[in-house]
Amino acid sequence: MPAEQSTPSVPQISHQLRNQRPESPRRPSKLAKIDGGDFSDDVEEEEIESDAGVHALSNVCHVDIERISKRKPGEVLPPHEPSVVKRAVNHFLQKNEGDMMVIDVQCVPSDFHARYKAQERTYFYRLLSGKEPLSTFEKDRAWHVPEELDLLAVQKACQVLIGHHDFSSFRAAACQAKSPIRTLEELTVTEVASSPYFPSLLEREQSNYATLGSFSNSNKSETDCPPCVTGPSNQLIENSGGEVIQGFGIRKRHRCFVVTARARSFLYHQVRLLVGVLKSVGTGDLTVSDAKNVSAASPMAPASGLYLGHVKYDLSPNI
Repeated sequence: MPAEQSTPSVPQISHQLRNQRPESPRRPSKLAKIDGGDFSDDVEEEEIESDAGVHALSNVCHVDIERISKRKPGEVLPPHEPSVVKRAVNHFLQKNEGDMMVIDVQCVPSDFHARYKAQERTYFYRLLSGKEPLSTFEKDRAWHVPEELDLLAVQKACQVLIGHHDFSSFRAAACQAKSPIRTLEELTVTEVASSPYFPSLLEREQSNYATLGSFSNSNKSETDCPPCVTGPSNQLIENSGGEVIQGFGIRKRHRCFVVTARARSFLYHQVRLLVGVLKSVGTGDLTVSDAKNVSAASPMAPASGLYLGHVKYDLSPNI
């Protein structure tokens, strides 16, 4: 196929997927270990998480573009450079104050399809644990779990669910995939700093000291250095009785956990149902062994915490 008829592939960022589909808590109750072929190779059975409130850090679409001469109607010209397409599309997106932007454009073969040519998809899910209400900046961006989560138990449950299984327990009733068999390549949970993150007074002082210390004499002994403060701080202060308390007017930070799920394809609502079970394990409502044999409907995680993080393709790099 001539280059001028190739298809640009356009990843997008900060794109909320708004197509709504019915939700249902009904689902079978067994996670069976499967030996044999991977039925998930049928990528046409991929069920896209497209409910209102789901986010995309890097989604991909493909478009067929033909450049026609204005001076000679009917004459097909060589295609625009990908950088030109990127700037042009972003110009109109920003002009209309849209909630998405193009981060990359690439020419691809004419048979490329953004959905069916995907080799792997990675989803992230954010949970904020703590009794405090969510900040305005975090609303509709994460699942607020008031209870404390047992990180070790959740990590153990992840290991139970990784691999080639019958995920009938983790599909919505509206799922149209012919087979519930999927291979979950990765399922992990990581504790990270909650965002937006701003340094505390102690962290600012530590950073300033480290900067100034680089200009001080090298013969200064290590005992002259103030104690190192590590990790996120909530602006804690010490009262006259030696008790450490929260500073007035300072919001207490939540513990932030990110669940990462990576596979070639997923069932409809599979990621959110997995996160719902992991949350139940973390709060003690389910045991680690319950995770692979769900007999009761666990709450499905809300859409607001789910992010499509990355879609992998077999594409040559841009030149």
